[in-house]
Amino acid sequence: MGVMIAVAVVGGLVAALFAKLCDMAMAEHVRMYARAPLLTLLLLPVGFGLVTWITRRVAPEAAGSGIPQVIAAAEHRWSGRWGGQRVTVRTGLWKIVLSAALLLCGGSIGREGPTVQVVAGLMRSLSRGLTGGPGRRAVIIAGGAAGVSAAFNTPIAGVVFAVEELARGFERRTNNFVILVVVVAGFTSYALQGDYAYFGVLQGDPALAGAWLSAPLIGVSGGLLGGLFSRGLALVIGPVDNPVARWRAARPIVFAVLCGVVAAAVALASGGLTFGAGYAEAKNLLSHDQGGGMGFAVAKLVASLAAACSGVPGGIFAPSLATGAGLGAAFAHLGLVHSGRNAVVLGMAGYLSGVVQAPLTSAVILMEMTREPSLVGPLMLTALVARWTAGLLMPEPLYHVLSRSWLPPVPGGAPAAIEPSEPQEGLVNVNPTAWPS
Repeated sequence: MGVMIAVAVVGGLVAALFAKLCDMAMAEHVRMYARAPLLTLLLLPVGFGLVTWITRRVAPEAAGSGIPQVIAAAEHRWSGRWGGQRVTVRTGLWKIVLSAALLLCGGSIGREGPTVQVVAGLMRSLSRGLTGGPGRRAVIIAGGAAGVSAAFNTPIAGVVFAVEELARGFERRTNNFVILVVVVAGFTSYALQGDYAYFGVLQGDPALAGAWLSAPLIGVSGGLLGGLFSRGLALVIGPVDNPVARWRAARPIVFAVLCGVVAAAVALASGGLTFGAGYAEAKNLLSHDQGGGMGFAVAKLVASLAAACSGVPGGIFAPSLATGAGLGAAFAHLGLVHSGRNAVVLGMAGYLSGVVQAPLTSAVILMEMTREPSLVGPLMLTALVARWTAGLLMPEPLYHVLSRSWLPPVPGGAPAAIEPSEPQEGLVNVNPTAWPS
């Protein structure tokens, strides 16, 4: 156990250094853009194409978010060269370097998904050969959860993410039912007692009441936008047979360059607001209750989708939070919520839940990030409504669809399937087109 604790300390240290590196890369890009805006825009198509080429040549397992690789590695062993590198130190190092390079170019990516893969790889690699401790699957799941905790500084969300997404131990229908019951009971209690505290009853807050009332509407909007994002991404890089996926598989570098052109065009149209992870934009909306809005949300969605579809290393968590912040700000501008900050927080939870379809993780992560415990009930309601709405467009959660491309092949060439917890429609397993060879 002492060795595992030491390995966890190393994982936290690497995650912190990775965060510093990403912050430095984004800050340098801001300086370059201030000096030469048009020239800096060219970094997006050039960077997308170059990073895609490097990734395919030296570290195909480092492509994309990294969370699908962790899910696949936790569910199935694979000793081959390609699959065996899904969660290793080598892959993690390349993930760090290439993700930072994309942020230097202005790519709309996050470091949270990559941190999950990096820490999971460290935990698995540095604990190999130990006897008497947790098994391989448990180590990978724990490493992934530690990655979420370290990336967001949200330890509770890390535990929830492990249960809800990585371990698949909490059956999804049961998950949604539990959240629904908690939300209904919580709303009933609030309606009767106000913002009840165990050691006393606080005065009613009209802003909190507005958050409860606006949560379903924000949840539906976040679910629709998030479902469209995840559906589009799954069609391009997931194990789904369609003309776009086949064209991308045949010309991956050209496709990545075109994605970079789209990202550059959106950045130009938005005045540079779509560069990077979106931390600054989301923080500004939370702090100042101004700017942003639906225009920013749509622009950030397109920029993030372009980066994710190219297959370059990079996560979607942080860009999703920024997109959701713009969505929430749009509701605040319409005057539908008493507090603009509450609307932004609910928008982030709703859109994130729509993208990843993990409502409990989305609610808890926003509660911990914003230190808004009074919003727990509205956050859970928003996330649950968003998950249901997104499910109409994307029947199976995004990360689990993408994880099929990283499963061991079965006879006939198709990847082995992770058994879904619910009947699914519309997504058919075929040969993975994401990163062959």
